[in-house]
Amino acid sequence: MTNQSQQNRCYSAALKMLMRREHSQLELLKKLQLKGFDDSIINSSISLLAEQNYQSDKRFSEAFILMRYSQGKGPLKIAFELKGRGINKFNLTTFDWSKLAKEVRIKKFGHDISLDFKDQAKQKRFLQSRGFGFDEINQAF
Repeated sequence: MTNQSQQNRCYSAALKMLMRREHSQLELLKKLQLKGFDDSIINSSISLLAEQNYQSDKRFSEAFILMRYSQGKGPLKIAFELKGRGINKFNLTTFDWSKLAKEVRIKKFGHDISLDFKDQAKQKRFLQSRGFGFDEINQAF
């Protein structure tokens, strides 16, 4: 198979992935490697897609943050997940994380705040597992 036809197949495969949902460059790289494409062909395809604005790490991170925020995930968990997808520059300051932590706590445990230490510790561990920091957790109570 010629190099140009490999390039076209790789580009098309990446474009199909991007039509389903936004992907980071790292996600595309990994998925295309699994399909058996050569790294140089993958990199040139991803560069071309980014040049044409079909792929954007900024757009991916914005969509990802909004999705995870809607799922009730905290900033620590979201930042960790973004870094795992190759995104190092992102903005988490546009959201009210304390308010979200409180909403998540109320949804899971109800409006009443227990005075029992064990109950509060359980709720705090839950919020921590969701990716909230100590400040947000304390303000949720």
